Order: sequence, then structure tokens, then C-alpha cells
Amino acid sequence: MSRRSQSTLEDILDITSKLPWWAGLTLAVTSYLALHWYANQDPPKADELKGLSAVVLPSMLRGIATFGQVILPIVFLSGAALSAFNGYKRGKLYTNTAQGLFNKKNPLEGMSWQDFELLIGEHFRRQGFKVTETAGGADGGIDLIAMKDGAKYLIQCKKWKAYKVGVKVVRELLGVMVGAGATGGFVVTSGEFTRDAVSFARDNNISLLDGDDLQRIISEQPGSHTLEGPVLSPRLNNTVKQLCPQCGEALVLRTAKKGKNPGKQFYGCSSFPRCRYTKAA
Repeated sequence: MSRRSQSTLEDILDITSKLPWWAGLTLAVTSYLALHWYANQDPPKADELKGLSAVVLPSMLRGIATFGQVILPIVFLSGAALSAFNGYKRGKLYTNTAQGLFNKKNPLEGMSWQDFELLIGEHFRRQGFKVTETAGGADGGIDLIAMKDGAKYLIQCKKWKAYKVGVKVVRELLGVMVGAGATGGFVVTSGEFTRDAVSFARDNNISLLDGDDLQRIISEQPGSHTLEGPVLSPRLNNTVKQLCPQCGEALVLRTAKKGKNPGKQFYGCSSFPRCRYTKAA
């Protein structure tokens, strides 16, 4: 198998592992049935052949289908198994963390940054979000993308305890939010935020969850495996879900810093500067 083919199969495995396990199982069955059917089609009759390509191409495609009907379902099944295992791992991590916090321990302190991201993703899932990991912040430094009711939220996780998360991190998130057309954003840390970070987030539709927030909201329902978890934060309910009438992107709540009404809040299009629609709050 060539390196290119191996890389493609690895990409398929990675994508499938991020889907629900039943989706991977469905893809495995569907791909086998479709490829098996094509691989067993009769070759074209001699009088139907109209050149070398009419002979070679169908033979090549049937050969690929014969190979693919075995390999592709295995890759999809492996992805489904990995998805199920990751779901179990996230649930176990969340339960153990909740029980530890409920018993006045703090497992957040000794947690790796990888497990911290898994924990945050699982908590958002329990709030009804559809969460996608972005392979270590590959998407503009964003660790998680959460979807709910057609709205997109970007989440950045900072497993920091030695120093506070500053305003630079929040500014960077806002820039990615604008570029991605996200409705809102979250910065989550096991530590604390600076005053400037809190002030900037408040003015730009970004919610901040610090270590104290996490300990409180996760420990409220230790051991729960349902999506009916504790509310993430009252600030979540302030996220704007209105759509721009000009371009259809989400409107976000902002605060004017200059012009005729400095300090006054207004709704602006999240696709700014491409769209400059605004309306009074």
C-alpha cells in the first residue's frame, strides 16, 4: 500500500472516529454493500467495447471495488469502535472528576491538558451541544467547536494554573470568531482570568469559565451520564442568536468604543467587516 493510500485511510479513520459510533457502523455496511455490488458486475460484452479505455477502465474500477469492499468497511468499523471507546473514556473522565470535586478533591489540578479538553468537550455535550475536537487547536488555536440550534460556538481551553489567562487570549478568540462567523465563544481555564480579560470578554459576547466555575458546575451532579447536566453558566443565556437580515450570519452584542455613542451596546454582524449591519440593542 502506498503512503498516499495509507494517509487517506488514516484520514478516513480519524474523521469516522469523530462521528457517533452508529454513523461509522452505517458507513461500514453501506460501503460494503455498494462496493460488493459493483465488484460483482459482469464485464461489458465484446460488441459493446469501443476502444482500449472501455476495457481497462471498468476492469480497474472493479479491481478497486474488490479491494475496497474489504478495506473500507474495516476502516469504518475501526473508526466506529474508536468513537465508542472515546465516548466511554470521556464519560468515565467526567464521572471521576465530578465525584472527586463532590468529595472536595480537585482532580483538575493534576489533569493533563489532553484530558482537560476531553472533560470540557464532554460537559458541553451534556448541555446538548454537538462538539468537534480540532486536533490540538489546529483551527486558529480553537480546541473545540460546539453547535447548538444552528449556532456555532468556539471554545478555547487553557490548562493554566501558574499564571492568569490574559486579554490577549480572549482577543485572539474574538478574531477567529469573526472570521468563522461564530455566534459566541468560550475560554475555559482551570486557573483564573485577569481583569482586562474579563472586561474585554464581557464587551464582545465571550463567556469565561475559570477553575471555580468548573468545580461548581461539574460537582453539582456527580456521576451523571445524561445530557441534562447543570447549566454551564448564566452567561450562556446571554449569547445572541439573532441573524443578520442582510447576509444571514449571526448578530453579536458589542459595545461602541468611539463615535457618537461610546459605551453604548448594539448588535453587529459577526461577518464584519464584510457586512457592516448594526442595530440598537
